Amino acid sequence: MKPSALLSRCSHAIARWVVRWQNWLVGAAIVAAILVGFRVWPHRPLSSWLPSSTAVYDDRGRLIRLTLANDQRYRLWVPLKDISPALVDGVLLHEDRWYRWHPGFNPYGLARGAWVTYVSHGNRQGGSTITMQLARLLWRLNTRTPAGKLQQVVRAVQLELFYSKHQILEAYLNYAPYGRNVEGVGAASLAYFDKAPDALSLPEALTLAVIPQDPSRRLQAGGDAPDMIGARLNTSRNRLYARWKTLHPQDAALQPLFALPLHLRPLSQLPFEAPHAVDQVLVARRYTSDTSDSRVATTLDLDVQHVLERQVARYIERNSGRGIRNASALLIDTRDMGIKALVGSADYRNADIQGQVNGTQAKRSPGSTLKPFIYALGFDQGVLHPQTVLRDVPTAFGPYAPENFDGHFLGPVTATEALVRSRNIPAVWVASQLQQPTLYQFLHDAGISRMASEKHYGLALVLGGGEVTMQELGGLYAMLANRGELRPLRLLAGDAQREGTRVLSEESSFMVMDMLRQNPRPDETTGAQPDRLPVYWKTGTSWGFRDAWTAGSFGPYVLVVWVGNFDGSSNPAFVGVDAAAPLFFQMVDALRAAQPRMVEPVRHMPARLKRVEICLASGDLPNQWCPQRGMTWFIPGKSPIRVSQVHRPVVIDDATGQPACPPYDGKHTHVEVYEYWPSELQRVFVQAGIPRRAPPRNDACMLSGVDGEAPAITSPLRGSIYAMRFKSAGQDRIAFNANADASVHEMYWFVNDAFVGRSAPGESLFWQPGAAGNYEVRVVDDRGRSDTRPLGVSVVD
Repeated sequence: MKPSALLSRCSHAIARWVVRWQNWLVGAAIVAAILVGFRVWPHRPLSSWLPSSTAVYDDRGRLIRLTLANDQRYRLWVPLKDISPALVDGVLLHEDRWYRWHPGFNPYGLARGAWVTYVSHGNRQGGSTITMQLARLLWRLNTRTPAGKLQQVVRAVQLELFYSKHQILEAYLNYAPYGRNVEGVGAASLAYFDKAPDALSLPEALTLAVIPQDPSRRLQAGGDAPDMIGARLNTSRNRLYARWKTLHPQDAALQPLFALPLHLRPLSQLPFEAPHAVDQVLVARRYTSDTSDSRVATTLDLDVQHVLERQVARYIERNSGRGIRNASALLIDTRDMGIKALVGSADYRNADIQGQVNGTQAKRSPGSTLKPFIYALGFDQGVLHPQTVLRDVPTAFGPYAPENFDGHFLGPVTATEALVRSRNIPAVWVASQLQQPTLYQFLHDAGISRMASEKHYGLALVLGGGEVTMQELGGLYAMLANRGELRPLRLLAGDAQREGTRVLSEESSFMVMDMLRQNPRPDETTGAQPDRLPVYWKTGTSWGFRDAWTAGSFGPYVLVVWVGNFDGSSNPAFVGVDAAAPLFFQMVDALRAAQPRMVEPVRHMPARLKRVEICLASGDLPNQWCPQRGMTWFIPGKSPIRVSQVHRPVVIDDATGQPACPPYDGKHTHVEVYEYWPSELQRVFVQAGIPRRAPPRNDACMLSGVDGEAPAITSPLRGSIYAMRFKSAGQDRIAFNANADASVHEMYWFVNDAFVGRSAPGESLFWQPGAAGNYEVRVVDDRGRSDTRPLGVSVVD
């Protein structure tokens, strides 16, 4: 037969077969299309049918907390690929060997269950497949009656139509009951074995495989879960293992493991670590769009967390007699800005101290802890350098007249000493010189939240007039450690490490850190930090003794410690250096003992920073008469530069012992060097009982010696308008005052070029304005040097 004829006969045969079976083929195509339609029809994923718990971990993968789902059950969704294959195969072997082939129900299993239950009256059997059990769990069906069982079968078929076998098995393993309020292998493996489902051993996997068949009876024991599996559960597991070995003979070698006792962790012993940090994470998740991942990794380190918690507990126990009952602590890793430990209160469960309040997020007055940033801004704006001599003397800044914490004044102090000793007057003066940005603008740009207007605070912001949280303050100190780059804190390990925003220069940050390094520990008597790992730290005390602070950095960390009461009640013991600093350094020492290899990250010195020689008495460049000199950091083009005028030579006549008048030819003279201090500092020396040799003066030769500093008007205040009451117009007086050089004996005051009086340095002259208006006030000392200031006067009712 020719090939063409053969092909024709085959074609006719196929055509006759299609005609004969076409109805069946069309029917099969329609059924296939319907089945495909069910699968592609939009329906919600099985993972969203029931709410899920959240498992929170530290940065090493250790469980911190397993939360309850919204229905008060422990349920943790885990993809099928992340579940131990031994557990999956064990469940199928124990519960539904024909799962891969049946359409959702097993007719033989149903018939056998009905016969045993209703005919032979044996132990009740349901004959349910895995799909049927999932249907019962999802729709909460009562399957103890024939009608309920029929409804279960219908729902099982529905599941098979809409979902794949893979999806149904995955859902069952995540929703199966595991005793008490534990559901799903994810929560069960974590709760009972402290392991992920893919890390279970074979005995553990087979133990979990047999529990869902009868969870309430197989986990009967005292408490909320057994410490060791009971005989009933052990028997069921071993019976399953015997069947397992027939399919997996290679696992027969594991027989000795099944003879060992297997412990299950009671639910009461589930970890509840770092409660304030976990609460903060969970609250933040409520406001994020993506909460599908039930596993949350944090930046916390449980070992470090425990170190800080122990130190807080011990410190509170030792100091309870002083009324210290609460404290908070925050540890930040400056390398990645991760929060490594967060202690929100001394005791989370203590309602007497409002223990569930997260103290690291509470707005509190920071006291003097903001002073380092004032000096850093001053460095950047050319106001001073670390050895600039500032005046710690009684000073009024308009209506604001701050005092030092100890009520005393030290006179001339260097900027470094003023910061280390937390002197208020120098810090307020530096803040008053800041322009762009001011301290308020700096804090606002650095992200300090819920601040009032700048006028609301004034200069009181320098000494803690505003409020910050511990986390905000920790971010600022981490910015200093990171050379002026501000980066957001991270509590979630998945948060990206963002690029920093420069808010201070590298040079000013380095200089402030160098100043803080010179702050001696409160338990050091040598006045220095002899250790190889320096601590850069600062204390703070809020007004009214309500908050005691210590903040600083060491190694790669920034640590912030707060001691106080959440209700704002005061305690004289709440002083930064006395209450917070000891706890701060106990934590530092404990962390260093726990991490003996801790080192400070390598941070190179800024290239533009220079070292220059200065006169120690004034902080300025030394003249030839300066006897004591030192070195300081200097930012070229920014730091103030001038020659010191404190030490000046005076030509003394040998015959009279008085200053000689020029010319000196033919006279027997010698030169003596005297210190010329401004009048305000002279008063402080007198009050403090510090002897200072007064420079001699010869009125017969007013021009002898070297010209000193011009007077500087301190009252009236620059930019202020003085208001007179209408009823007392003509009676109100305004005080005129000025600082003068030590060579000055008298100063002369003028208003609009009209002479109004004279005063000695350090004394006030009171002037009575005749009417409202604008005036110009001028002072001239007896050396002809002068200063002027505008003055505005208004009249109010």
